[in-house]
Amino acid sequence: MTARMSNPAMILTDVNQGVQSLLKAAYKGGVPRKTLELVHLRASQINGCSYCVDSGSRSAKKAGETDERLFAVAAWRETPYFTDAERAALALTEAATRLADRVDPVSDEIWEEAARHYDEKGLSAILVMIATTNLFNRLNAPIRQAAGEQEW
Repeated sequence: MTARMSNPAMILTDVNQGVQSLLKAAYKGGVPRKTLELVHLRASQINGCSYCVDSGSRSAKKAGETDERLFAVAAWRETPYFTDAERAALALTEAATRLADRVDPVSDEIWEEAARHYDEKGLSAILVMIATTNLFNRLNAPIRQAAGEQEW
């Protein structure tokens, strides 16, 4: 499989620079890097972005994530491998990625559980990671950016 075109973020280099700035800011938000990598992976799974699922899994491994947990991210509710804080981040990820699936995309219950585990800076980091991942996914999926094909 080959991409339909070069990645828009590589063509419009200011986009790539902006995305990299967003990621740097998210990583400085006080949320464990492994949690942010799980957030990225889960959003990418939902959106069917093969490039980001592949690169996200590799990035999570570099951050110290285990195969056992990576294999279970798609079924995080039914596995014992995640902390309550990670579960709250993953629930927020799913809700914020699937905005059109319900009238109240991010319910008070989901928000309050996330807020129990993360302060405003941490919530901001998670939300920026979710938004940035969704941006990646929405650039990669339409052009059919193949896993392992090109680095951001």
